[in-house]
Amino acid sequence: MSIESITDAVARSFEAQKRVLSFDEYLDECAANPERHLRDAPAYLRDCFDHFGSYEIDTPLGHQRRFRMFDGDGDTPATTDAELTLVGHEAVQQAVYQSVESFVKLGRANRLVLLHGPNGSAKSTLVSCMMRGLERYSAMPEGALYTFSWVFPIGHEDKHIGFSALHSASSQLSTYAHLPDAQLAVKLKSSLREHPLLLMPTPERQSWIKSVYQGQEVRVPRMLWEGALGHNNQQILEALLVGYQGDFQRVLAHVQVERFTLSRRFRRGMVSLGPQLAVDARERQITADLSLHALPASLSALALFNVEGPLPDASRGVIEFSDLLKRPIDAWRYLLTAVETSEVALTTSNLPLDSVMVGTSNDLHLEAFKQHHEYLSFRGRLRLVRMPYLLNVHDEEAVYATQVAPKLACHIAPHALHMAATWAVLTRLRRPLSEHYPSAHLGQLVASLSPMEKARFFSSDELPRRFDAQAAAEVRAAKALITDEYAADADYEGGSGMSPRDMLLVLIDAADRPGFEGLSPLAILRSLEDFCRRSDHAFLKLEPENGFHDATGFIAEVRSLWLDLVEADVRGALELVEEGSELERMRRYLQHVSQSLKREKVRNLVTGDFEDPDQEFMAHIEKQLGIARGESFRQDLMSQVAGCAMGVEDAAVAIDSVLQPFAERLEQAFFEEHRATLGRAIHAMILRVAPQESEIDSASHAGDSITPGGVDQALTTMFNRFGYSRASLQDALTELERARFAD
Repeated sequence: MSIESITDAVARSFEAQKRVLSFDEYLDECAANPERHLRDAPAYLRDCFDHFGSYEIDTPLGHQRRFRMFDGDGDTPATTDAELTLVGHEAVQQAVYQSVESFVKLGRANRLVLLHGPNGSAKSTLVSCMMRGLERYSAMPEGALYTFSWVFPIGHEDKHIGFSALHSASSQLSTYAHLPDAQLAVKLKSSLREHPLLLMPTPERQSWIKSVYQGQEVRVPRMLWEGALGHNNQQILEALLVGYQGDFQRVLAHVQVERFTLSRRFRRGMVSLGPQLAVDARERQITADLSLHALPASLSALALFNVEGPLPDASRGVIEFSDLLKRPIDAWRYLLTAVETSEVALTTSNLPLDSVMVGTSNDLHLEAFKQHHEYLSFRGRLRLVRMPYLLNVHDEEAVYATQVAPKLACHIAPHALHMAATWAVLTRLRRPLSEHYPSAHLGQLVASLSPMEKARFFSSDELPRRFDAQAAAEVRAAKALITDEYAADADYEGGSGMSPRDMLLVLIDAADRPGFEGLSPLAILRSLEDFCRRSDHAFLKLEPENGFHDATGFIAEVRSLWLDLVEADVRGALELVEEGSELERMRRYLQHVSQSLKREKVRNLVTGDFEDPDQEFMAHIEKQLGIARGESFRQDLMSQVAGCAMGVEDAAVAIDSVLQPFAERLEQAFFEEHRATLGRAIHAMILRVAPQESEIDSASHAGDSITPGGVDQALTTMFNRFGYSRASLQDALTELERARFAD
C-alpha cells in the first residue's frame, strides 16, 4: 500500500466521520438524528449499555440479565483494560443500569452511584469495563459526540480580524469553521467540551427542539432544555453579539464544531480519581497567555479563565471517585450541592457539570461514615449499590482463569483453580439459621446444610443426597430466601472472606513453590496452609460455627474435593462405566416397578415381546441401593415421581431429577465393587508416568487387561482430554493412591 492510498483512506475516513462542522451543518445533523445528539452524559451512558446489548443467562439463582459491555474480547486473555471482563455480578450490573435509567427519566444525574463492598470485589473492574465500553461507543457513528471552539481568522494585510474588518476576504465567509489552521489567528477551545446547542438562546433552543420532535412527547435532558454555557463561553458569546450588533449568524461564523472521542488515557470525558484533599477543579487565566492583538477588541477586554482538573476533564462522560470515603468529608463536601444543582462553585464562576459520578468504597469506611453526624445529609445524594464477593464457585474460578492464569505463564494442573475457588467461596459463606425461615421444616432443612453443601447449592443447584425429592424441591423453591438471608445485615454474606486479590498472591506463591512443576493443587494446599498460619485477615480469626468460618478446616475439604475429581477423571479414562448408563438403569427400573404395581407386562426392546416385570433385576437394583424393604421403596418412589411430574411441562426432566440421586448411588456402588481393580489400575498408571524408566517393567502392564481401554489408552485420555501433564498426573495419582488406595 502506497503513502498516497493511505492518505486517501485517512481523508475519506475523516470526511465520513464528520470530524469538523460549521454550526449550520451541525444543526442539520442534529435535526436528522436528534436521538443521537440531544442527550446528556446519563443518556449517553444508558445508550451505550443498550448499544452493546444484553442477554439472559441461566444461573443457579435463575434467569439473570447480563450486559455485553462487561464481557471481554472473546478468547483474548484479560491482560489489559481493553480486554477486561467482569465475571458474574449480574445483579450489580442491573442495579447500575437502573440507576442510570432513573437519571435519564429525571433529566439529569442527581446522585452519585456508590459501589461498596469488601476489598477486591471488582468494583473498579466494573467501572473500567464501563469506561472501555464508552470509549468504543464514542468512536462509532451511533456514539458521535461534538463540542465546539471559537475560531478567529487572520484579517486583511495580516491584521487580526476585528469587528470593523468587513472589507477583508475572510470576513465575507459564512463560516470560519473550515479554514485551515494557517489562516487562524486564535482558536479558543471549550475546556468543558460543552454541547454546541447551548450556544442557542434558551427560548429559541426549546422551540427548535420542539420543532425537531414535531410534537412528539420525548424526554429532553435538563442540561439541553434549560442549561447554559460555562462562564468563559457565555462571555465570548455576549461580547461577539455586542460587536456584531446582535447578528447571531455572524457570531456563529466563529463557531467550529468538532467531534471528539472519549478516552481514559487522555482524560477526555473519563477520569479515575484517587483520594485527595482538594476540590477537583481549578481556574487558570488564559487571556494573559494570548496576545491581546490576536483577539477582537471586544474580547481583549475580557478576563477569560480555563477550568482544569478532574471534574472538567470528565465532562460529557464518567468520573470515578476511587475509595471516596477515604477522603476527609470536607474534601468532597462540595458534591452535596454539585449533584443537586449540577454545578460547582469556583473562585470566579460556577462550573456546570454534565457527567455521571461513580464512587467506590469498602464496607469498613462506609459503616464508619454512616456513624458520622452528617451522613443523613449525604445519604440523599448517594445511590448505594452493594458489590459483594462472588458466591458461585464457577464464577470465582472464571476470575482466576481470565485474570490470574495469564500472569502465571506455566502449566496449570486440572482442578487447581476450581479447588482454590471453592476454598475462597467457603470462607465467604455464613451459617444458615432455622429461625430465619417461614416454616420450621424448611428452616431445619436449610440449617442442616454444611459449608460445602451450601457452596454447591449456590454454584450448581446441587443438594445433598440425603434430601428426598420433596425436600429438595422445597429448598430450591426457597432459594431466593436462602441467598438473601443476610442481605439486610451489615455483615452480609459475601461481605468478608478471601478476596481474589489475596488469592492471586497465594497462587503466585504456589506456582513458584520448590518441588512442584507448574501450578499444582498440592502446592496450592501448602500455600493456603501458610496463608492461614501467617496472615492476620479478620475472617481467619472468626470462631468456627457448625463448620462455617473454619478456613483451616476448609483446606482438608477442598483436598478431598480435588481427590474426588481426580478419581472421577481416572474412572472416565479407564471407561469403567458409560456416561449416563446408571441413570438409564434407573429409568428401566422405574418402568419395571410401574408395570409391576399395575400388574402389566413390559415390552422387551430386543425381541419386541411383552414379558412380566423382571423381579430379579429390581431386587438387584434395590440391593445395590441398600434398600431393605423393596415393596415400600417402590411405592414411595412412584409417589415421588407422580408428585414431581404433575403439572410440569417437561415431565421426563422432572422424573430424571428424582432418579438422578439413585443413579449416583448405583454408580458409587459399582465403583465400590470394583475398588480393588481401580486401585491396581491407578498403581499401574503411576508406574507408567514415573520418571525412573527402570521401574517400568512387566508389573506396570498388570493394569492393561483390567479395563476395556487399558492403561495406555487411559493415560492418553488423561493427557489429551483432561489436560494433565506428566508431572501433574504423577502428583495427582500418587496422592490419590496414598489417600484412598494405600491398603
